Amino acid sequence: MEYSKEFKAALSQFSHPDKDKLIFRLLKKDKLLSKKLYFELIDEETTDDKRNAMESYIKERLSEKSKYIGNPKYFLVLIRKLSAEITEHVKVTTDKFGDVFLNLFLVNEILEYNDKLSKQRFDAIYKLYIYLINKIFKALIQIKKLDEDYWLEFDEILSEIDSKIHENLYLEKLCINNGLDFNWLKSGNIPDHFELIVKDIRSQGFLK
Repeated sequence: MEYSKEFKAALSQFSHPDKDKLIFRLLKKDKLLSKKLYFELIDEETTDDKRNAMESYIKERLSEKSKYIGNPKYFLVLIRKLSAEITEHVKVTTDKFGDVFLNLFLVNEILEYNDKLSKQRFDAIYKLYIYLINKIFKALIQIKKLDEDYWLEFDEILSEIDSKIHENLYLEKLCINNGLDFNWLKSGNIPDHFELIVKDIRSQGFLK
């Protein structure tokens, strides 16, 4: 929504007490904005601190929830909730590096449980695998748009994910069938116009 000059001028005429009341009313209705303002104005934790805390949180939560892998549909619901918390972290901190890294970290930590994942029926675990593959594609698109100074850190975790995919036969085949070239799991090998490549893959009915 765009605000007219007249509307902005009218708002500026509010007295300070009225402005304060209005701000607090709005913040009560928008918890995300409250967290963002708190972080920007008075939070002593840095973006790096919060990212590191999210890493620990993801690892801890997955350790607790890995017992539900035998129920893939429910496990995917739990994974989506963790993903939503990463999204909130990014919106609060505007952490572009963390947006990529934490989602790759989530994928990598899930694949730590390859022994349990591999024991599930393929038709039951399929949606989780497709979800993970989509996350990888999205991360590769984002990496291509970020400064090359970050690439080395991404390459370390991409290498781990690559190794774990090859330890999971069904996931490996599904990656291949959905157009993932494992050479792309190194930042310098991500093709130019990679986003268009992914759109083409989707247009052919894959990644669903």
